[in-house]
Amino acid sequence: MSVGANYRAACRARSRVEFAAKLGTVLEEADESLYWLEMIRDAKLLLQSRISLLLQEASEITAIVAAGRKSATRERKI
Repeated sequence: MSVGANYRAACRARSRVEFAAKLGTVLEEADESLYWLEMIRDAKLLLQSRISLLLQEASEITAIVAAGRKSATRERKI
């Protein structure tokens, strides 16, 4: 939930710098969610078949947000 709430806050940023900073928070939260899913998998608390799709989606969301943050912090050429 925190990933979505922080992304919503990023979308309401007042500047490109603020947007990039807030995306950093989104990235941290997405990566933390991925970490906990990996811990659940490694501890065998859920069957692989039940957690594999969640792991894939969490990984994809993390990658998308990382790319977005990288793009937001890149210098724009005029």
